[in-house]
Amino acid sequence: MSATPQKNRAGRRILATAAGLATVGALVAALPAGAGERGGHHGGHGHGHGGGHHGRTVDVQLLSFNDLHGNLEPPAGSSGQVTRTHPDGTTEKIDAGGVEYLATHLRTARKGNPYSVTAAAGDMIGASPLMSGLFHDEPTIEALNKLKLDVSSVGNHEFDEGARELARMQNGGCHPTGGCYEKGKKFRGAEFPYLAANVTDEKTGRPILDPYVVWERKGVKIGFIGVTLEGTPNIVTAEGVKGLKFGDEVETINKYTKVLERKGVKSIVALIHEGGAPASSSYNYDCDSPGAGDGISGPVVDIAKKLNPQVDALVTGHTHQAYVCTIPDPSGKPRMVTSASSYGKLFTDTTLTYDRRTRDIVRTSVESANRVVTRDVPKAADMTSLIERWNALAAPIANKPQGYIAADINGRGSTAYEKPLGDLIADAQLAGLSPADKGGAQIALMNPGGIRSDLVHKASGAEGDGVVTYGEAFTVQPFTNMMNVVDLTGAQLVAGLQQQVSGANEASPKILQVSKGFTYTLDMTKTGAARVVADSVRLNGAPIDPAKTYRVAMNEFLAGGGDGFPALAQGTNKLVGASDLDVFNAYLAANSSAAAPLAPPAADRITVVK
Repeated sequence: MSATPQKNRAGRRILATAAGLATVGALVAALPAGAGERGGHHGGHGHGHGGGHHGRTVDVQLLSFNDLHGNLEPPAGSSGQVTRTHPDGTTEKIDAGGVEYLATHLRTARKGNPYSVTAAAGDMIGASPLMSGLFHDEPTIEALNKLKLDVSSVGNHEFDEGARELARMQNGGCHPTGGCYEKGKKFRGAEFPYLAANVTDEKTGRPILDPYVVWERKGVKIGFIGVTLEGTPNIVTAEGVKGLKFGDEVETINKYTKVLERKGVKSIVALIHEGGAPASSSYNYDCDSPGAGDGISGPVVDIAKKLNPQVDALVTGHTHQAYVCTIPDPSGKPRMVTSASSYGKLFTDTTLTYDRRTRDIVRTSVESANRVVTRDVPKAADMTSLIERWNALAAPIANKPQGYIAADINGRGSTAYEKPLGDLIADAQLAGLSPADKGGAQIALMNPGGIRSDLVHKASGAEGDGVVTYGEAFTVQPFTNMMNVVDLTGAQLVAGLQQQVSGANEASPKILQVSKGFTYTLDMTKTGAARVVADSVRLNGAPIDPAKTYRVAMNEFLAGGGDGFPALAQGTNKLVGASDLDVFNAYLAANSSAAAPLAPPAADRITVVK
């Protein structure tokens, strides 16, 4: 990558693979045609010694973020807040996020830093609010180009619409069915490389996008390797990952670390769309207390402990958590591992001290801190005009009222296993699919990860408080999954509930949201499948009969076994209904009015023992 990587588009040759997937040629090695010290990282130094490039070492500023999910406007309600813990132990919520503010913060941070690189760890697009999602996330790619993003790994959501659409995001061109959204304008594509080192074409075995890229400025070279989580096929629709293979994160990064070393690149940053869970939700929590990496758990810890010590830092994502930790590498040396929450609410400011003689990062000098994207700074004018332009195109659809609520109904912003908005969505699915001609559903199940926001009572525009607009409903459920109703035996249903807290979901439970009348007890003092108290599962007060058949409504993603629920994929006699969003909006229209708005559900269907 040249000193101005966002301008370097000439090196991007499109290759056609055997499966017909559009791919991007490697920028660095063009593929043939046709084919000790902890580092005081909470000190918040982070703004390199700008003029240090005349000596042996130079400070490189690495600015990073992850899981933007097309949130160009400030996220509403609790989805748009971060928690800060003060020295006395008290906490405060800070309104954060919005690309107009993110741009200002990043541009301010770069001032006086001639060696500054901006990187992301995936899920820039996908599961986006209406303003971006309605236009297949072209607005977000345009915003990231203006932000001067240098490089990003792919995340699982980059595959929501399949590899062809991801190739379009990289290379540009108008949408195959939506066409060009603005008269006389063609979508240019990302001016930064998307990296997908561990995503290969099943037939050719070759990466579908660049596996790595080298950032270079005045002789300083840093290699970036990008991967998404190996488990991507389990959390994306089958159509989205068709013809693709997802490899082991550690094996892949170690492989390309050796490739970069052979090219003389000794300074390496891994961009990994996989993450961890810190012991506190505060963005300024010290997860190196009492020792390095002691305050964080989850998949990224295992990855970090196995990655080649030649990798100098890990920028991570996926879990939407905030952390700046040092986790020991295989040689026992602490190594920086960071994540910047989600939705553009934070960015991580890391100083990498580069030794010109060894061409490596001085690991004992690495410093890092998460910075809040506060909304008390001037808005970036170019982002304001971008938002206004796309909002004008979306407005006729976005502003249409769908229903009325009496108070905030929390979904994404709720930390409880059973979320009020989850209950509301499940009730809407049951109501829409219970008529005999719509599937005869008796129970509805909703995956928690499919709830992308809260329903906020305060007006987002001119619609008035308590009015739910189409845009707000879309932001909650942006995937437009088709609803399915299937036959499941009582035994299969209970097995599905057990898979919430066992198997792939044991370490990080995925608690399904359930419709009214369906109740059970979750005993979190136990382990694995035993956490679901089998004889507590009831429908309208009657115990579930293992041998009896029940009609169960769920979105097509869950019905395909997504999110680690193979038992739900055993359903038979499938009937395909309307989309989840249409069902939700129909329920709001039928069950609320300005005079009688919907109250938040009590969230009392799952009894949790802790």
